[in-house]
Amino acid sequence: MLWLATARRLTRRQFVDQFTTQPLALVILVTTTHCFSTNTLTSLDSYYANLVQACIRSKSLPQAKKIHQHLLKNTTRLKDTSFLLEKVAHLYITCNQVDLASRVFDEIPQPSVILWNLLIRAYAWNGPFERAIHLYYDLLQSGVKPTKYTYPFVLKACSGLQALEAGREIHQHAKALGLASDVYVCTALIDLYAKCGGLAEAQTVFRGMLYKDVVAWNAMIAGFSLHGLYDDTIQMLVQMQKAGTSPNASTIVAVLPTVAQANALSQGKAMHGFSLRRSLSGEVVLGTGLLDMYSKCQCIAYARRIFDAIDVKNEVCWSAMIGAYVICDSMREAMALFDEMVLRKEINPTPVTLGSILRACTKLTDLSRGRRVHCYAIKSGFDLNTMVGNTILSMYAKCGIIDDAVRFFDKMNSKDTVSYSAIISGCVQNGYAKEALLIFHHMQLSGFDPDLATMVGVLPACSHLAALQHGACGHAYSIVHGFGTDTSICNVLIDMYSKCGKINRGRQVFDRMVTRDIISWNAMIVGYGIHGLGMAAISQFHHMLAAGIKPDDVTFIGLLSACSHSGLVTEGKHWFNAMSEDFNITPRMEHYICMVDLLGRAGFLAEAHVFIQKMPFEADVRVWSALLAACRVHNNIELGEEVSKKIQGKGLEGTGNLVLLSNIYSAVGRWDDAAYVRIKQKGQGLKKSPGCSWVEINGIIHGFVGGDQSHPQSAQIHEKLEELLVDMKRLGYCAENSFVLQDVEEEEKERILLYHSEKLAIAYAILSLRPGKPILVTKNLRVCGDCHAAIKVITLITKREIIVRDLTRFHHFKDGICNCADFW
Repeated sequence: MLWLATARRLTRRQFVDQFTTQPLALVILVTTTHCFSTNTLTSLDSYYANLVQACIRSKSLPQAKKIHQHLLKNTTRLKDTSFLLEKVAHLYITCNQVDLASRVFDEIPQPSVILWNLLIRAYAWNGPFERAIHLYYDLLQSGVKPTKYTYPFVLKACSGLQALEAGREIHQHAKALGLASDVYVCTALIDLYAKCGGLAEAQTVFRGMLYKDVVAWNAMIAGFSLHGLYDDTIQMLVQMQKAGTSPNASTIVAVLPTVAQANALSQGKAMHGFSLRRSLSGEVVLGTGLLDMYSKCQCIAYARRIFDAIDVKNEVCWSAMIGAYVICDSMREAMALFDEMVLRKEINPTPVTLGSILRACTKLTDLSRGRRVHCYAIKSGFDLNTMVGNTILSMYAKCGIIDDAVRFFDKMNSKDTVSYSAIISGCVQNGYAKEALLIFHHMQLSGFDPDLATMVGVLPACSHLAALQHGACGHAYSIVHGFGTDTSICNVLIDMYSKCGKINRGRQVFDRMVTRDIISWNAMIVGYGIHGLGMAAISQFHHMLAAGIKPDDVTFIGLLSACSHSGLVTEGKHWFNAMSEDFNITPRMEHYICMVDLLGRAGFLAEAHVFIQKMPFEADVRVWSALLAACRVHNNIELGEEVSKKIQGKGLEGTGNLVLLSNIYSAVGRWDDAAYVRIKQKGQGLKKSPGCSWVEINGIIHGFVGGDQSHPQSAQIHEKLEELLVDMKRLGYCAENSFVLQDVEEEEKERILLYHSEKLAIAYAILSLRPGKPILVTKNLRVCGDCHAAIKVITLITKREIIVRDLTRFHHFKDGICNCADFW
């Protein structure tokens, strides 16, 4: 007890100073309460107050808890408990223990306005913001008069919550107290109105200020910048300097985002020069803003120089540089910098850092590294962060690992609209359109409202499945929620309607568009092409040129494909030559495929063969496959065998080409050769895709394969086909047995043809839909010649239009005629 003996000889200030340095402070305090005279005991409140104040200065939470505990045990010895509890609450706030401070606050009968302000400020800075607003209204109800320091804090909470109406009400309270022109209150109001989209109200407050400091100017500048109003932001910056207020680092940081958004590199460089002249650029926040601006202006070298010049880099700075490399498509450099960051153990990656590096892995399709980053996120606990989780989900989906993406999605604790949009887009991109629609419906049932990105992702699923009813509902939803005029939505709607057999509706969407881009025009040209409307596609192309839109390589793929489906050989040749001569677009492999397909479909097989041989680069397997398909259509066995050998020589022969060759042999009765090809196909482990057709009935998609008997109404479907066959024969239909590729009896061939998947789908639609209603059937393969002939007759029997979308185009059957004129 040597220190205790010494303590008896200390003054009050010396005792407090010694107390804050002792590891056993509570023991000393307990044992010294009897060391002072009676007069000293009456001043024990001030000793406690000084001790708490010392802890506030040192932010010593353990000491704070010990003092609080001792106060609770010795309340009878204290003269002013409320005053001391206010000090303890202040101490807890200083130590960032706001909940503990709130508990102490609740025990104080009449807290001072200073403590009210301190607690409101704590919640306004750290959240939950609602608590700050509730405290403000509790303050009013308690009869305590707010001060000019109350309003900046509670308005900041309103800003964080985007609670505009509450902020307006509090603004009126400030006016009633005569605080409407206070610089701090006005600055908080400007920040609130700007962040809530009320720029006009923010300007009104700003213009009404009697005195504007640099913080007020910065708030107004930041408001314009936040909304991407580049001209207004720069104009406000000029006015600020004319008014005699010099910009500081915060001013530059506020302006840089809108400079980057406007890609105003010269203005960005000017601001960088200003920062250098004022010796501001070494500051890490400003440096991070500058490197972010340079990266978004695609000046990655400048961004890296800024990064290297920053003396003390924090996690945000490292994250910004990694993100800059990703923005500038320098994925390898981003990964190298991330590795360097991880090796520096004093710098820890943030969720934003992991999001950037995961996007780099996605762009490089580097699944191995992506998995490692995922593991790092799990170890760091960041996988629970919604943004990181969404990026991991997107990475798996875009790398084609849809099973892992779905598993991760199912395990996510926190999902948002972005999560659903990512998994829906991933499913569609990987061919799981039906699953995408199911997830979309689950999203709606879970209470999430699809946003613009969700609709852009889900509408292509309707296109793939020809799910017109779902697509039309999506169109209606987009209009109701204000997305109907968005260019990206209109583009996918044009594609959806085109692929659902409603090219006229697609045209209506196109005609009503406020703004059209190259994708809009391309979508219409492709749409006309797949519907066999080659001349309409060419006309659309001319309108596009007249509108001043420059065609790209995709435009010519659509145009040449449209000529191919309509047999417009002369026009196709003209536009193929024009694309390089008149539009300076070098043809790529896809354009040559279109030309081979155009010539081959029209029967110019020899010319197509020569065309391939004269290509400026070596033809790939897709080009030769297009010619092989034409050999199948025209039963050219000799050339088909030669082309097949070319494909085999490349070592790339797949199941599709073997099936084509087998079909060529079967069509001319060379059954042994066909059997040999099928044996070879089986030996290579290749399987032929079965013919599959589907039809949408009342929003439900029904699928069929050839000879299918799995459908619940299979018996009725087969019975309907038998009835149709009788009527078809009366009208002169005769089964085209050459399309049966098995060596079986003629009668058996007729039965096989009758139960092709498209006929099953049509029969089911006839049973399910009201008389006269059009039928839309989608098939995964090219429609066979027998089905094509049969469907023409069925339209006469049923007196309804039947539309079939096969692998390459649409067939519109009506009154015994197909719009393809038997050319497809």
